[in-house]
Amino acid sequence: MSLKRFLTSSAFFKNLVVALVIVIVFLFAIVKFLDFSTNHGEEINVPDITKMKLEVAEEKLDEEGLEVFLLDTVDFKPEFPPYTIVEQDPRPGSKVKDGRKIYVKLNAGGFSTVTLPDLINKTFRQAANTIRTLGLQEGKLKYVPNIAKDVVLEIHQNGKKLKAGDKILKNSTIDFVLGDGKELFSDENDSIPSQEQDSIE
Repeated sequence: MSLKRFLTSSAFFKNLVVALVIVIVFLFAIVKFLDFSTNHGEEINVPDITKMKLEVAEEKLDEEGLEVFLLDTVDFKPEFPPYTIVEQDPRPGSKVKDGRKIYVKLNAGGFSTVTLPDLINKTFRQAANTIRTLGLQEGKLKYVPNIAKDVVLEIHQNGKKLKAGDKILKNSTIDFVLGDGKELFSDENDSIPSQEQDSIE
C-alpha cells in the first residue's frame, strides 16, 4: 500500500484518533498529579502566634504544616511578654499553601538603657523633645524661683537627682525642676541700703 493510500485510509484515521486520546489522557493525568503534589486548591489558615514563645510557635505551626522563620528581635514592648512574638507575616487568618514560612519578630527581654545627655540650662521644650527621642517619658514639673523661665535646672527620677552620662532604662519617667522666671531678693540684699545709710551717718 502506498503512503498516499495509507494516509487517506480509515485505518490511519482510527490510529490517529487513538493516539490523540492517549495524549489527552496522559496530559490530564499529569495535571491531576501536579494538583495533588502541590495541594492545589488546599489552603491553610495562618494561626495567631503573637505573644507565644518561639518554641511554642514552632510546634503549633508544625502541626499545621507551616514553618517559622525568625527575622529579628525588636525593642522591648511592655504590652507583650518578654521573648515572645510581636509581629508575624503573613498575618493571622491569611490563607497560605502547605510548607509556607511564617516570618516573625521577637520581643526583647526588657528595656534597654540609654545615656542621659546634658539637659541642664536647656529650655524645657528642647529637653522634652530630646528625651522623647531617647524613648523616655516626661514626668512632673516643679517650678522654683529663678530668673530663667522654663529652663531646666535639675532632673530627677524617682526622687533621685540625675546628671549627664547616667544610664537609665528606656520608657523611664523623668521629672524636671524648672525656673519660674521670677527672682527673689534675699534678706541680705534687702539690708544693704540700710547698712550704707548707717555708714554715711
